Amino acid sequence: MKILRKLYIALIFVFLYAPIGTLIVLSFNKSRTRAKWGGFTFEWYVALLEDETILNALGNTLLIAFISSIVAVVIGTITCVAMSRMKRKPRIILMGITNIPMLNADIVTGISLMLLFISMGLKFGFGTILLSHITFNIPYVILSIMPRMSQLNPHTYEAALDLGASHITAFFKVTLPDLMPGILSGFLMAFTMSLDDFIITHFTKGAGVDTLSTKIYTEVRKGIKPEMYALSTIIFVTVLVLLFLINMTPTKKQKN
Repeated sequence: MKILRKLYIALIFVFLYAPIGTLIVLSFNKSRTRAKWGGFTFEWYVALLEDETILNALGNTLLIAFISSIVAVVIGTITCVAMSRMKRKPRIILMGITNIPMLNADIVTGISLMLLFISMGLKFGFGTILLSHITFNIPYVILSIMPRMSQLNPHTYEAALDLGASHITAFFKVTLPDLMPGILSGFLMAFTMSLDDFIITHFTKGAGVDTLSTKIYTEVRKGIKPEMYALSTIIFVTVLVLLFLINMTPTKKQKN
C-alpha cells in the first residue's frame, strides 16, 4: 500500500510539473522547432530582453496588477468597515451581492464591462483594462478581509475613542493593524487574479495595448516565439523563489 501511495503521489507531481519542466527545457533549446533538440543556448533569454513588445506587455501586466490591487484593497477595506456597522440582514444581503461577480462567468463580466464602456463613450485602452481589473478584484478583497473584520473586538476601538483618539486615528492605530493579515491576503489574491486574467482583459483592451495573457494569445495564433518560453521560465522561477523565502521566514523566526 505504501508503494501505491508513493506511486500515486509521484504521478500527481508528474502531471502537474511535467509541462512546466518541458517549457523550461524548451527555453534553452537552440532550435526554434519543438520537435528536436538543437543544443543548449541562452539566445532566447537575450532575445527576450531585446523584444520591446513582450517587455511592454510585461510592464503593462505588472502595472495594472499593482494599481488595481491597491485600489481594490482601499475600496474593499472601506466597504468591509461600512458593512461591519450594518445590521445583520442588510449585511448578509450586501455580502451576497458582492459574491455575485465571483460566481459569474468571466465572459459575461467581460462583455458587460465592454458594453458599459461603449455606452459611456470611453476609449478602450490601458484605462478600461485598469477599471475592469479593479471591478473584479474588489469582491476577492472583501472576501479576504471580512472574516478578519468579524473577529475584531469592537471594544478596543471604543477604548481608543474614550482615551481621546479621533475616529481616523483610532482606525489607523487600532483597527487597521488587526486587519492587516486580511488586507495582505486580499492584495495577493487581487494581484494574482489580475496577472492571470485573460477573458475580461481581451474584451476591454484597446488596439496597441497588451498584457502578457493577450500577448501570448496573439503569439499562439501566429506561432509561439521561443522568447515566451524564456519569459514563462523566469516568471515560474521568480514565484518559486518567493514561495521559498516566504516559507523559510517563519522557520527562522521559530528558531530565534
